Amino acid sequence: MFSLCRLRTGGYDTVHLVDTHAHLNDDKYSADLPEVIERARAAGVERIICCGYDVPSSERAMEIASEFECVYATVGVHPHDAKHYNAQARSRIARLANNRKVVAVGEIGLDFHYDFSPREDQLAAFADQIDLARELKLPIVAHSRESNSEALQVLRESAANAVGCVFHCFSGDEAFAREVLDMGFYIGFDGPVTYKSSDTLKRVAQMCPADRILIETDCPYLTPVPYRGKRNEPTYVRYVAEAVAAQKGLSLDELAVITTNNSAVLFSRLGVID
Repeated sequence: MFSLCRLRTGGYDTVHLVDTHAHLNDDKYSADLPEVIERARAAGVERIICCGYDVPSSERAMEIASEFECVYATVGVHPHDAKHYNAQARSRIARLANNRKVVAVGEIGLDFHYDFSPREDQLAAFADQIDLARELKLPIVAHSRESNSEALQVLRESAANAVGCVFHCFSGDEAFAREVLDMGFYIGFDGPVTYKSSDTLKRVAQMCPADRILIETDCPYLTPVPYRGKRNEPTYVRYVAEAVAAQKGLSLDELAVITTNNSAVLFSRLGVID
């Protein structure tokens, strides 16, 4: 388990947090990545998980994780690129996952909103990468948009609960959240939980057991209030944590301890924060 400690920055104390889903491999950080990571560290973000979404971005995530001690990686092929998923891609993902800083297979799943890849390709790539995660004994980072019931069915049929899973950037209602929780999975909360229009998501945060909550930025996307409209970055995961803590009736300190421990449970390769 992680233990809570405090970091003195700029004359005030802050708690340790983990951003469990970031895209530092996005071109939007090409000019100032070291500064972005340093700002996060100064704000108490002790671990950042950089998520791959195709083979090149997975390789880049691994490069960033190798360069920066606080960054870890996931590797996988997103449903948008499922039409390009093949045996060669699977082999490359498997090789990358042998590195100790790769903590999960992801971001994988289904996206029936954009349908950038045919649905049959999405379903096949998702199922095969779940099988790969089970072979590697790594947890799964699942993407689901307008495909919640189908995604959960694939996970159920593939026995994904053997390795664990987080529904990244959760977008369902309380009823679907209960199905996810009944599978033993985690729910990832992002910037939208800070938005005024997110009543359903706030209710999910209220009903979700604290030991199943993860906090994320999905940066550079989904910037939380009060920075909505600007480029997102891991520093802002604090605002997600504050919003979830408010829904749970917890202090930020309490939620930081809980979600940091949750991160350690699901992503066992993250290591320990002293």
